[in-house]
Amino acid sequence: MLLFGGLVSSFAAEDLSSSPERLGPGDHARTLTVEGVERHYLVHIPQTYDPQTLTPVVLALHGAGMDSSTMVWLCGLNQQSEQSGFVVVYPSGTGVGPFRAWNAGGFSGKLAEGRANDVAFIRRVLDDLSTVVNVDAKRVYACGMSNGGMMCYRLAAELSDRIAAIAPVAGTMAIDDVRPQRPVPVIHFHGLQDDIVPFAPKNNKVPPFLRLKGVEESIQTWVALNGCHEQPRTETISREGDETKVTRTTYSGGKDGAEVVLVVIENGGHTWPGQPPLVKFIGKSARNISANALMWEFFQKHPLK
Repeated sequence: MLLFGGLVSSFAAEDLSSSPERLGPGDHARTLTVEGVERHYLVHIPQTYDPQTLTPVVLALHGAGMDSSTMVWLCGLNQQSEQSGFVVVYPSGTGVGPFRAWNAGGFSGKLAEGRANDVAFIRRVLDDLSTVVNVDAKRVYACGMSNGGMMCYRLAAELSDRIAAIAPVAGTMAIDDVRPQRPVPVIHFHGLQDDIVPFAPKNNKVPPFLRLKGVEESIQTWVALNGCHEQPRTETISREGDETKVTRTTYSGGKDGAEVVLVVIENGGHTWPGQPPLVKFIGKSARNISANALMWEFFQKHPLK
C-alpha cells in the first residue's frame, strides 16, 4: 500500500485542473466531468517529449478492483514510454476508492457505477489531452489488463474513429454487438493457466451473468471483422530457461493491412507478460518477453487509416 500511496502522491503534486496550459515531461493528473460524473486520469509524458512534434498516445486501462495508480505499477509502461517516446494515459473507471471497473459490456458492466458511459469518457479524455499535449491523432492506441482488456474490445467496436489498434492482456471480448467503423488491428496476450479470465471458460459451470467469451471466440470475431484471409503463422518467441513458453500466431491479409495477433503464454496466469505478478495466486508471468515491447512494435505498424 505504501507503493500505491507513493504513486498517488507523485501524481497529486500536479494540481487537478482543466487548465489549457500545455503539459511538459513528467507525471500529471487531470479531472473531467462526464455526464455529471467527476472522472480522473493520469498522464505520463516522456523526457524526450517535444511540444512541436506530433506524439503517439497509449491508453492503459486497469483491471476490475484496481485504479489508474495501480495500473502504473502493474504494467510498467512508463519505462517503455521513456524508451520509445510515446505518452501514456491511465484513465480510472468508476467505483469506490481504488476499487474501480469499466463498463466493458457483459457482466463487467454491472460492476461499473450506474453503468457508466465509459466510451464517452475515453472520447473526452482524448479531447482534453489534445488541448495540453501535441497528440498524433493517427497514432492513438489502447491496451488494458483483464476488465481493461475487455474495455479495449469495446473501444475497438465503438470508438474506432479514434483508436488505431488495441492490445488486450488477459481480457476477452464482453460485448455481442460489434460493428466498428473500420478494421481495427488487435494484438491479444493471454495465459493458458489464467483462472480469472480463462482462455477457454467452462461456461456450463457458472451462472449466466458470469459467463465469459473465450480467447478463440474473441480472436476469430476480429479475424472475420478485419478480413484477415491469409493462413495464420505461428512461431515460438520465448527463449529457453523461462518457466513459460510463448507462441505468437499472426492472422494477416486484412483490410487496410489490419492484422490480428494472438500471443499465448503456456503456464502463464492472469498476468502482464514481462512484469511480476500483482499477487502470487494469480499465476506465473513470462519473464523473457515483454508485452510492452511487443505491443509497441505492433502499434508502430498500425496507424489510423
